[in-house]
Amino acid sequence: MIVVQSIDHVVLRTTDLSAMLHFYQRVLGCPIERTLPDLGLTQLRAGESIIDLVVVDSELGQLGGKAPQQDGRNLDHFCLQIAAFDEQELVDYLNQYDIEVTEFAERYGAQGFGRSAYIEDPEGNVVELKPRM
Repeated sequence: MIVVQSIDHVVLRTTDLSAMLHFYQRVLGCPIERTLPDLGLTQLRAGESIIDLVVVDSELGQLGGKAPQQDGRNLDHFCLQIAAFDEQELVDYLNQYDIEVTEFAERYGAQGFGRSAYIEDPEGNVVELKPRM
């Protein structure tokens, strides 16, 4: 029997790698783990998981077809488990980067119910932020 314990990785296709790196590295604190420039792949460490950024006009990116568009996302959202936080402090921090944050609400996730909020990255991908319990 397979027992899934956490998200391993998420692959996001991008038309603006520098904006995506700024968001995931600087704002969310995910360091680059490795890059494969010939394939157009940058992998970021997100705790126990990986976020792959693939440039749409690269070898790997072309496998996914046309660039992501808001009227036809290839990903609804993904959730990042983050360290415990004060909700207002998190909102204030994200607002410093001109990132809008939805209202916090009780939602169910991998570790049960907990409060979380949604933000968007530079290409409109929805990211749920939820404290690790």
